Amino acid sequence: MDEKLPRYFSGELGQSDTNELFNELKTNEPLRGEFVHMQNVYALSHLSKFSIDESEGRRSYQQFVQQIKIKKRHKVARLTLQYAATALILIASTFFATQYLLTDNGVITEVNTLVVPAGQRAHLTLQDGTSVWLNAHSTLTYPARFSGRSRRVTVSGEAYFKVAENLKKPFIVSTQNIEMKVLGTQFNVYSYPGTGCIRTDLVEGSLMVYSKESPQASVILKPNEQIVVKDGKMSLRKIQNSDYFLWKDGIYSFENERLLDIIEKLQLYYDVKIIIQDPDIFNMPYTGKFRQRDGIDEILRIIQKIQMFTIQKDIEKNVITISK
Repeated sequence: MDEKLPRYFSGELGQSDTNELFNELKTNEPLRGEFVHMQNVYALSHLSKFSIDESEGRRSYQQFVQQIKIKKRHKVARLTLQYAATALILIASTFFATQYLLTDNGVITEVNTLVVPAGQRAHLTLQDGTSVWLNAHSTLTYPARFSGRSRRVTVSGEAYFKVAENLKKPFIVSTQNIEMKVLGTQFNVYSYPGTGCIRTDLVEGSLMVYSKESPQASVILKPNEQIVVKDGKMSLRKIQNSDYFLWKDGIYSFENERLLDIIEKLQLYYDVKIIIQDPDIFNMPYTGKFRQRDGIDEILRIIQKIQMFTIQKDIEKNVITISK
């Protein structure tokens, strides 16, 4: 294995050696394959633990594998992560599919897809130095190496970006029918399919948001602003809860949100169907924080102390029913 690869992924490789490495990757197919493999392992090693309970982690993993089989997805990569702090071995999982893309300057590069299962989160650093945090049940498609006049990635679900500045190569995030264009900034993208809502929150820098169908009708975000897209319409607002982005540290924060909306998000995060038989009792606003690793059962028990309700769980069907 080329000694430059481990030095590159550990951040010890200088700029001249990095340029030399990428020039060699263009013509050296075995080296290019090893680069992609190491990049995948690097992303896997940054998966956050799901729970301190080993059996619950294994159960979540098995559910994820079964879903992949049902959807006829590609090969699932496994990795057993050992955490010295807890002395527990946890099972985490992710899914990589590698494709080849011909960029606008004629260079062929590999494109990876990272899928984060329910109850997990992941953090990885892209080739340009951009950091990406992925929330539960989210997918990121990204090239092994950015080529051409832009840096483009695709997101489904939720992701937080800390984009490395490059004035010559704008960073473009594509999600459903919306795109975001930046040079260097920090922002959050919420775009789970089926929710009917896309939200972009700008934390730092400047961000251009536009529809793929009409890019000329763009909106420029300033720090502490968010764009919400519903029914094809964009609404500009101020960010209401700055603690919301703690999800990337494993904390789900809700501020003055309807319990009904919170439960809808929990369905996405933990990939469980929650049936509410009496929706009216969940219209009250709620403010609170939950640890992701506590899991859906514990979070519902905490909410149950505020708003009394009955919980029934069908483990086989992965359905939770809530009633008075």
